[in-house]
Amino acid sequence: MSKKKVLITGAAGAIGQVLLEGLKDRYDLRVLYNRTVLPQQDNEEICQGDITDLDTMETVVDGCDAVIHMAGNPSVQASFADVHHQNSMGTYCLYEACVRRSCPRVVFASTNHVTGEYEKEGIYTTPDMPVRPDSFYGASKAHGEALGRYYADNFGLAVICLRIGSFQPLSSVTERTSDRILSTWLSHRDTVQLCWRGIEAEKVKFGIYYGISGNKRGYWDIQSAIDELGYAPEDNTEDHV
Repeated sequence: MSKKKVLITGAAGAIGQVLLEGLKDRYDLRVLYNRTVLPQQDNEEICQGDITDLDTMETVVDGCDAVIHMAGNPSVQASFADVHHQNSMGTYCLYEACVRRSCPRVVFASTNHVTGEYEKEGIYTTPDMPVRPDSFYGASKAHGEALGRYYADNFGLAVICLRIGSFQPLSSVTERTSDRILSTWLSHRDTVQLCWRGIEAEKVKFGIYYGISGNKRGYWDIQSAIDELGYAPEDNTEDHV
């Protein structure tokens, strides 16, 4: 059986590089870079372009079975203008390109900052609670989730939204300067698993899931990811305390 063709946007970023390594044996990878282009690896097709250019996005999604959308501005301090252009417009161009070129599935990198105000108040949070973004960045990702719902309902595009927690190496846990990481950590291998689970859960046409490891102290609920995607986290910060 031939492997699925999967596009990874934002492939030069920290998460993108981990995904390239972790998924290279599972899928035929097409990677989209903007300014920074990394050396080509085996089983990898390189593209370069701007995610806010619809023509470019149509070209790079053509022939793909799924997209893992990591590109965008990840700064919680970013201005409205910056996140509107890169995050909101870029995500729109991706969804629209997928519909036009019949790419059926997107795993969208959302963020815990979509509900960041709950965390400030110490409230345990589930994916079905109303959004309460703590920044323009969080609001832009909430828009990406809502836009994904629209494209799922109106065009049949499957969209899996992952509200990523603290994506950090193990050293961030063992050498932590704050105990927050004990609740919010998402390990590298659990990140990889969440993404391929999102691609393979073909019965799920739309969903929003928190992306953290199986942390005993977690205050973002991952049960829906376990039940609906089959997510089986391999890591737990308690093992490293």
